[in-house]
Amino acid sequence: MNEAGGIAGRDFWEYASFVVTTLALPFAIAFFAWEQRKERDNEDEEAYQLLSDAYNDFLKVVLVHPDLQLRSNEPLSNPTPEQNERMLVIFDMLMSLFERAYLVAYKPKMGETERRRWNSWDDYMREWCRREDFHNALPLLLSGEDPQFQTYLRRIAQEERGALIQLS
Repeated sequence: MNEAGGIAGRDFWEYASFVVTTLALPFAIAFFAWEQRKERDNEDEEAYQLLSDAYNDFLKVVLVHPDLQLRSNEPLSNPTPEQNERMLVIFDMLMSLFERAYLVAYKPKMGETERRRWNSWDDYMREWCRREDFHNALPLLLSGEDPQFQTYLRRIAQEERGALIQLS
């Protein structure tokens, strides 16, 4: 009986090992991969939300300077040197935000959710590039920015208003 019980016990453990190897292990790997993807999606959503909040904070800065008419379709006519300076600083803030969004959210190949999130940023960039004053300041604003971001924004500016004037 002892030998038979030992064989039956060994058979049971071999069978249990087979079940774990063929069923439970692949399930555990799939579950782990699913959890990792869910975590990445949550991190992407959090990054998108932080960028969105930063753009809303930027718009608050724009609202504090209504004399610059930054939300109108036409640039401010005859701005003072002080207004030009404030506008350039605000444009610098915006460029920094756009570059951060590009570095965090842009990928050449995106899934549907990523593309939807990125399209918001692409829309913002296009909207600002249509502004004559922002468009004219782009050569200065893009100086020192990420080269791929420069290429991307120059392409958008070209599509929205035409070629950039290069500063010497």
